[in-house]
Amino acid sequence: QVQLVESGGGLVQAGGSLRLSCAASGRTFITYCMAWFRQAPGKEREFVAGIRWSGGMTSYADSVKGRFTISIDNAKNTVHLQMNSLKPEDTAVYYCALDESAILVSRLVRQYDYWGQGTQVTVSS
Repeated sequence: QVQLVESGGGLVQAGGSLRLSCAASGRTFITYCMAWFRQAPGKEREFVAGIRWSGGMTSYADSVKGRFTISIDNAKNTVHLQMNSLKPEDTAVYYCALDESAILVSRLVRQYDYWGQGTQVTVSS
């Protein structure tokens, strides 16, 4: 059974940084993409950043471009999201997702096959 386990959320002041990590286990993935989505109260889940298994392709939402960096460690099936210059509007539950057999990074929730349980990120003003 595939499991995605996130870590690294928490409370931080505006302008601060956090690093999220997500480890995938349960199967061996050959070609896949991993991504981070977030969901604030009363809002739909939205794409934040994604990366292809090779690390050669990344994609970012406009709202986080230049502030967030996604990276992947294939040997450990782990994806990281470095979040800098955090803003109160970044407050949300952040979810890790995996799209197996993927070549391109998708921004669509429905494209992803597996999801983590979510980790809360709160940015105070």
